[in-house]
Amino acid sequence: MKPLPLRLSVLDLVPVMQKADSYTALGQAVTLARTAEKLGYTRYWVSEHHDMKQLASACPEVLLAHIGAHTEHIRIGSGAVLLPHYQPVKVAEAFHLLATLHPGRIDLGIGRAPGGSAHVTLALSGNFLENVRQMPDKIRDLTALIEGEFTVEGERVTARPVPADSPELWLLGTNAKSAAYAAEYGTGYVFGRFMSDNDGAAVLGEYRSAFRPSRLLAEPKAIVAVGAVCAETEEQARELAAEAAGWLNAGLPAAEEAAGSEAAHAPGREGQRDAAPAEDGAAAAGTRPEKAEAPDGRTLVGTAGQIKEQLRELQRTCGADEFLIVTQVPDYAQRLKSYELLASGIIGRE
Repeated sequence: MKPLPLRLSVLDLVPVMQKADSYTALGQAVTLARTAEKLGYTRYWVSEHHDMKQLASACPEVLLAHIGAHTEHIRIGSGAVLLPHYQPVKVAEAFHLLATLHPGRIDLGIGRAPGGSAHVTLALSGNFLENVRQMPDKIRDLTALIEGEFTVEGERVTARPVPADSPELWLLGTNAKSAAYAAEYGTGYVFGRFMSDNDGAAVLGEYRSAFRPSRLLAEPKAIVAVGAVCAETEEQARELAAEAAGWLNAGLPAAEEAAGSEAAHAPGREGQRDAAPAEDGAAAAGTRPEKAEAPDGRTLVGTAGQIKEQLRELQRTCGADEFLIVTQVPDYAQRLKSYELLASGIIGRE
């Protein structure tokens, strides 16, 4: 039986790389989105973080309006709006506006993480843990708003403008609890493998088995978000991955924080948030490691052909409908090249 095509998308944390500033990083995000569209990627998503000087996207809905104006057909979305901070009606209004501006192109990805330090979280929305406990109600209300079925005291409340095509709703997470929410409310689910120590097969299996069809989604849809570093040779890819690991370890927030993991808001994680990253990762010391390693086992490293085989295996074990690619190489040109090589080796060659 012929395997299903490998569908690839981009998750951009909008990192402030090397000697760049936030203005440059945001321009690079536009370039990456336009490149992804040209290469045939399905989606381009941006993340949400607060008071992290290494990451430039605090308001995904604002950046997406800009990205949408500079692209034509690629789906664009949030990976993710951190719902505990916000009232669902405001989120629905923002993404309905985006969906009206860019019809048939908007994805609303939501998550449960704080996306920043304890202090900025307190400044943003107060008692975060209490807000997280309200997550089931927030998801229910957000779903009702997108479906046009939300009421307050028996009166209909509509998130306007009402787009011709509703945003696709996705829940991002790394564990069974988030998967259960996605299944209960009939949303798509994105498993953050690049933030997790397992491949997600069990979590995605639970999501599928518990899935309840909704007006938004008739059948379960699963995306696996993976870290990937691709180069023309395996040796080059491993060198780039080692540089990425050095840069990450030197000051970029841990992967759980950077992508808004559910486990990120834990004691003892505050100190690394404000450290400046090394300018060139492993290359900052003027040398390359003799044996380059991936940042950890969560990242796929190699040529396009090698990564394709690894994605095939993940597709087989997890049943992923699509892969969201996260590439954190500190050299922007090499980062862009990694996405280009993956596209040329995988997209359109199935």
